[in-house]
Amino acid sequence: MIIRKLFKFENAHIVRFCSSKRCKTSIHGHSYRAEILLESNFLDNAGMVYDFGLMKQNIKCLIDSFDHTTTLFSGDDEEYLDDMKKHSKRWIEIPVNPSAEQFCRIFFVLIDRLLKSTVMQNGEREVKIHSVIVHETDTGYAQCFRDDSYNAKMGEINLKDIIFSPEIISEWDDKELFEKIKLGQKIINPKEV
Repeated sequence: MIIRKLFKFENAHIVRFCSSKRCKTSIHGHSYRAEILLESNFLDNAGMVYDFGLMKQNIKCLIDSFDHTTTLFSGDDEEYLDDMKKHSKRWIEIPVNPSAEQFCRIFFVLIDRLLKSTVMQNGEREVKIHSVIVHETDTGYAQCFRDDSYNAKMGEINLKDIIFSPEIISEWDDKELFEKIKLGQKIINPKEV
């Protein structure tokens, strides 16, 4: 069975090397919608794949980190990166160009690692991420699956190469969340939300 939860975030970026002149030469923003699809062949004690209330915890925290944030490509000009970090409190540096396709892959890898590290408390079993859909505009979106997310031909997503600004980390309930995800340390779901 598959469940789907929609999250919204506002984000600014430049997508270098694309065909659209405005997109590759000017910082601009979008009102994104991210759909996270989880799956399992089992239901928990309440008859659910995964409680939507739990999705509003750590999964929402990760996606909300991209809200009102400038996403920077680590391969961009060093002076540009330094200036953006100097003049913006909320920024994320990623190892791939910040396209809708790459946002899908980043979210997939983050949530996949989060779920693998999570200790379930209500009978949830074998909950996995099925896919991620990121709507960049009302008419355009990207969707990725496991094979896309771990496809080195599309650019490697290594969590150690993702950097969240101190301002973003300061807003997390668990300031060590990303470190725990990177290291595969246990993250214990609350029994009640």
